[in-house]
Formats: sequence, C-alpha cells, structure tokens
Amino acid sequence: MLTRRYLTVQELFDEQAERLKLVIIAGKDGLNRKIKSPRIQKPGLAMAGYFAQIRAERIQVLGNTEISFLQTLSHARCQEVLDAICRASISCFILTKKLSPPPELTRQCNKHKIAVLQSALQSSVFIRQISTYMEEKLAAQTSIHGVLMDIYGRGVLVLGKSSIGKSECALDLIVRGHRLVSDDMVNIKLVPPDVLIGSGPDLIRYHMELRGLGIINIKDLFGVAAVRYRKKIELVVMMEEWKTSIEYERLGLDERTTRILGIDLPLIKMPVAPGRNMAIIIEVAARNQLLKESGYYSARDFDRKVGDQLTKKALTGYEGDIRE
Repeated sequence: MLTRRYLTVQELFDEQAERLKLVIIAGKDGLNRKIKSPRIQKPGLAMAGYFAQIRAERIQVLGNTEISFLQTLSHARCQEVLDAICRASISCFILTKKLSPPPELTRQCNKHKIAVLQSALQSSVFIRQISTYMEEKLAAQTSIHGVLMDIYGRGVLVLGKSSIGKSECALDLIVRGHRLVSDDMVNIKLVPPDVLIGSGPDLIRYHMELRGLGIINIKDLFGVAAVRYRKKIELVVMMEEWKTSIEYERLGLDERTTRILGIDLPLIKMPVAPGRNMAIIIEVAARNQLLKESGYYSARDFDRKVGDQLTKKALTGYEGDIRE
C-alpha cells in the first residue's frame, strides 16, 4: 500500500534542532501540528494580501524580506494579514538568521496555537537543508516480505512465498562475495522522482533466519564488507515453485515489469526446482541486467541473428550456421 508519512513540528525540532540551529520562541501549544508536505513556503505574496497559494500543513519560512515587509505595515493591517495566514492551517513559522518576530506575529501564533521557531542559518542554507530532510522523512514508503541484495552493484529484490529458499539463496550469494541489505522484511522508500531505496528494519538489520540454524548476524560472521545499510532497487526476482503446467520464459524476449510505489521495475520469474543453483542464476540475472542497461540485449541479438539466417536461407538457399 502506498502511504505517505506526516511529521509533527515537535518531531522536526527534536530531530533537527542541532543541525538546523533551531530554538522555539513562541506558540509552544502548536508543536503537535502536522507537516505533510516536504516543500516549504515563503509567504511573501500572502503578506501582500494574496492568500490563495497558502498551503495547509506546510512550513512557512520568514527571512529578511518578509520580516522587513511586515514592519512597513500598520499594526491593524499586520494583524489582519497574519490572522488570515494562520487560519490557513499552516504547520509553523520558522525565522532564519536569528531574526526576531514582530509582536503581531507572536500574538497571532499564540492565539492560533502555531509554533514559531528561529534558526541561526541563512535562508538559502536553511531551505536547502530542511528540504533534503523533509523529502527523506515524508517520502512514500511501503514494506515487502523478501530479501534485498547488492549484486555487482545492482540492487536485486528477491521475492517469493515463505520457505521457498530466499534466505538460503541470499546466504549463497553472500558467500560468493555479494552484499546483504535486508532479509525477511524490506522497507522501501520512494525518492522523487522515480528512485526506490530499500533498507532493513532497525531491529533485524544485518540478521538472517535460516531454518534449522536459527538467527545469524551476517555482519559479525562475514564482516562489514558483506552488508549494506540501504540500496537502490533495480531488479525484482520472483522465486516460485516449478509447475509443469506453466510455460516458462525460454528466450528472454518478453520484458516483464512489476510496480512498487507507482514505479515499474524489471521482473524475472524464476522457477525453483531440485538441482537448480538459484544463487548462480540470480547472479547471472544481475549481470544480464547490467548488459541491458548498457543497451545490449542477448536474447534480442540472438533472435536477430536467427531471423537474418532464415531470411538469407529463404533468398539464397544457403544453409549457414547462426554462430557465424
């Protein structure tokens, strides 16, 4: 399910007070207000009387320009403008460069229970840093049962029903020199515009469950080079039991995809049967994906050669070898 988190002003302050040099100067009753948009807003036009673009549950940043403009307004007009902005259900005000709030701003924010924070950073630096933080915190995200591996630098998400052998396959890949990102549960976050980043839950990070052996710590057993904190997902492999009634892909001409958080990813359905070394097959799949990303498709090239030979035979009667 595609979800989007929200953040409270209190959580923002607790997590970023030191990095963004934040202090609370008014409206402490508004610290529980929600922030739902990663984009911040500078309400310059609203202060001039145009309120249509004020967005609810968004941070309002006030710099030198906004504070200077407020100081040019009469007391009554300043109160009227700030009251209208506060009624738009904004998240909070943050003043940059240690600017002091006009008395009217403090009065209206206390009245409407909207927090006023102050940062020592310049506006441009503050906006850049808080935007990066907000995009990370409010990104669309989901959790999927599976295993995420870094294979030849490509993030490969291995899916399949419980007990089909995902963890055992991942362990074989680790022994072959590849890196584990997460086993059993993968948290996936959408980084705009179209990048999916996978990581493991804090509690089980770098751990793996193997039936008959129990819980093992991959980082402790194989070292830090065998694990990664997070990885971009670029290929999905679906492990499923081999069924004779199903015709599986033999040539690789059909390009399947699966959608996660609205993003289409290459999908390979991998039948599991006794005698198949799934780790090596998935390793080769990752290598083949690298080739595809560079513009070379082995199956298409083979199909083209077969087509050329058949055309040549039809025109000349020549029976050559497609390996030529």
